Amino acid sequence: MRQIRQSKKLQGVRYDVRGPILVEAQRLEAEGHRILKLNIGNTAPFGFAAPEAILADMIHHLPEAQGYSDSQGIYSARTAVMHYYQSHGLRECSVEDIFIGNGVSELISMVLQAFLDDGNEILVPAPDYPLWTGAITLSGGTAVHYRCDEENGWNPDLADIESKITENTHGLVIINPNNPTGAVYSEEIVKGLIDIARRHQLVVFADEIYEKILFEDAEHHHAATFAGNDVLCLTFSGLSKAYRVCGYRAGWLMISGPKEIATDFLEGLTLVANMRMCANVPAQHAIQTALGGYQSIEEFIGPGGRFYEQSMLADRLLNEIPGVSNVTPKGALYCFPRLDPEVYPIEDDQEFVIELLRAKKILVTHGTGFNWFAPDHFRLVTLPEASVLEEAIGRIADFLAMRR
Repeated sequence: MRQIRQSKKLQGVRYDVRGPILVEAQRLEAEGHRILKLNIGNTAPFGFAAPEAILADMIHHLPEAQGYSDSQGIYSARTAVMHYYQSHGLRECSVEDIFIGNGVSELISMVLQAFLDDGNEILVPAPDYPLWTGAITLSGGTAVHYRCDEENGWNPDLADIESKITENTHGLVIINPNNPTGAVYSEEIVKGLIDIARRHQLVVFADEIYEKILFEDAEHHHAATFAGNDVLCLTFSGLSKAYRVCGYRAGWLMISGPKEIATDFLEGLTLVANMRMCANVPAQHAIQTALGGYQSIEEFIGPGGRFYEQSMLADRLLNEIPGVSNVTPKGALYCFPRLDPEVYPIEDDQEFVIELLRAKKILVTHGTGFNWFAPDHFRLVTLPEASVLEEAIGRIADFLAMRR
């Protein structure tokens, strides 16, 4: 019989956060092993509950959430997002500039499908959230990775970005706060990125899903604030992380800048939005309540709060392991430690994390899975409570001691 094969469009597409390492973890679980999964920033399994007001409002609106909504989203949700950005200085933002999606992930894929032609290049940070690279590839484009400098707090290397711009470059992705490094970019860096986009007439894709998860003196700067009226900026954010409702899939896209030169693209984006009918309607009703109500995230990101304390604990414990160094995260929910190649000469970092999984029943993600250039990093989720993190990093330390 004729073999049924996957589409050639999937060649080169990877999403290693849920790739072969997760398959191996599932195999081990089927054998009866208990696996601690530190590969995905999924808040619910680690005891983080949604704010009660969000649950109550969603339940209250269920009777009127049974049909399709407008493909861009319900009016109350879009209005709440509009008011949010207006309150952050983007006063030109209107309801028509907002698209609601089933999380930022869906919106990224929709935007790239509407934007890219075969061979178009998009600049993407390395390391990156790998959906960006995968979705660009699946949409026919080419992801060109620019270096973030570990020795400079994982800030983007602006000179490296400039060196990689060609006549085929059409867009620049900014992930701030950054997944997987935890970097939060200064005003100077964000302005520098926007200046590059302005001079080379690039569309900016600003992934800001972690914008509210900031530690100590870190301050988040919306890319759209500096893009002004001459750089088209697409800003992505949502409820998943700051409001601990990953499974609700409630995200949004805000479009700012010279929309008059993007009429054709926006028609295409509307077409793609129409084709998927709409985002799930019950979760859309949570957006107004979340953005307009008490911001409980503040309880988690300061001293004594779980996000903060667990991130700082993980950073300290990782840096205490011989041959391991970690840049202290300024935001988000991850650490991205480096394994000194002189101490740990790793050739295949995916095989390394699979060996760690088999030996210590700890599931992390290898650094090249985030399109980092060398097999010398891994990403660790910092969501488990302190005692679990101590146990997990202790097991990693034991495994590395055996490797040494």
